[in-house]
Amino acid sequence: MLNKYFPLNEYHTPTNRKRIIWDTLSLGTSFYFNLKFMQFLFKNRKYALNNQYDTARWALSSFEIFEHLENCGAKFHIEGFEHVDEVKDEAVIFVSNHMSTLETMVFPCLVAPVKEVTFVVKNTLTSNILFGPVMRARTPIEVGRNDSRQDLLKVLTEGKQKISEGISIIIFPQSTRTNDFDPAKFNSLGVKLAQKSKVRVVPMAIKTDLWANGKIIKDLGNIKRKEPVHIKFGEPLTINGSGKEEHQQIVDFIKKNLEEWNMHN
Repeated sequence: MLNKYFPLNEYHTPTNRKRIIWDTLSLGTSFYFNLKFMQFLFKNRKYALNNQYDTARWALSSFEIFEHLENCGAKFHIEGFEHVDEVKDEAVIFVSNHMSTLETMVFPCLVAPVKEVTFVVKNTLTSNILFGPVMRARTPIEVGRNDSRQDLLKVLTEGKQKISEGISIIIFPQSTRTNDFDPAKFNSLGVKLAQKSKVRVVPMAIKTDLWANGKIIKDLGNIKRKEPVHIKFGEPLTINGSGKEEHQQIVDFIKKNLEEWNMHN
């Protein structure tokens, strides 16, 4: 395996892993988690402002947050790393459902050690006074989510350019984070970009409701320690024709895994 942080095809948080004392002393609240997360954020923000937030630093900071989540009681179940290795020598589109801040913070350590990658993100993230410098340092594709046609053109144009530079792209086709997966609101933007750029798509299914959306600051929600985190990479798909069949395969992959995870919760 190519990922130094995750050397096997699967990763499961050890059942005997214990929460650290400071999280335990927070008495079941998310106070310690958010305090430490903000410390990570300010540290990485400083690197970004000093032009020192390269891919290796990004992957490392992501893994630090991953470990912080485990230290605060998160139980991860990640499958399909072999499919990331399979596309190590080609730029691809990763297409995932979107539930919380967790995937934005954790995905880099799952993919970036193997290949160059960036996100399609809302422009409100790149302009945010806290998160903005870190997000901008990774040169994402920014969309407004107000004009779907304009967003489509921007993603297709900038995405094709990044693909030509060997940079893979992570896309969340839903307009916003949600715990409920609605296929009707899961657009085919990722498939369209893959079709235009003549690259493959790697489906991703996630269940990350452990990290709830915050009521005041959306990215600083409560940590629901009883909720396991599931992340699964699917087999890379080659887009044929209009891509409708492949889009449906992605939707079915996400639905199937969410149903299984919810059933065994």
